[in-house]
Amino acid sequence: MTPSLPPLWRRAVAELLGTCLLVSIVVGSGIAAEQLSPGDVGLQLLQNSTATVFGLTVLILMLGPVSGAHFNPVVSLADWLLGRRSGAGLTLPEVGVYVAAQVAGGIGGSILANAMFDVGTSISTKERLTGGHVLGEVVATAGLILLIFALARTSRGVLAAPAVGAYIGAAYWFTSSTSFANPAVTVGRIFSDTFAGIAPGSVPGFVLAQLAGAAVGMGLLLVLFPSAGRSADDVVIPHHADKADS
Repeated sequence: MTPSLPPLWRRAVAELLGTCLLVSIVVGSGIAAEQLSPGDVGLQLLQNSTATVFGLTVLILMLGPVSGAHFNPVVSLADWLLGRRSGAGLTLPEVGVYVAAQVAGGIGGSILANAMFDVGTSISTKERLTGGHVLGEVVATAGLILLIFALARTSRGVLAAPAVGAYIGAAYWFTSSTSFANPAVTVGRIFSDTFAGIAPGSVPGFVLAQLAGAAVGMGLLLVLFPSAGRSADDVVIPHHADKADS
């Protein structure tokens, strides 16, 4: 018998908190990097990516047992799509709650980071949308989806925290877009006109690329692991009530 999941409200709080802290890590470390290493963009990116790797790993370990630590609308959407036939994963209403919590958390994370560094919250003017960036987002998101669901299907969810952190850290450097790979994080980063910001005009293209990347990742997953949907309840890591202090 499959253990029950924690209540939806508790999972939503975990998703909101986790996405908020994730964006505050990304934006806050970007602000710190600009202040500590002015004029050296490569060093700024190294500092930003290193903080994100460690921060994301810790957040997955901390909140994964409650909500699965999706922190990402494309992960939640893929969880629903892949799990439908086997009756696993999120329901469509749960996806809506997760996504709303993630987007709200992403916006809150930018505002929090701005406040911590005494930087006024303002709309970013950093245009990022190019053909290369769009392709980079497709690649980054496809790899993320493939990694997460492959780990769940092969009962290696215990490795998700370091593996996802390592992948995002690598993708900062091997993709031209620096691997946003997350619509909620993308929207949140609109609200900080700093190193990690993104102009509103670049966001639709990034989000469409992320959705396309998720579709590519799911297609590859089903080729390599045809029954991956059966493990949707264990994405990103197992999150059952008996493990989440019901």
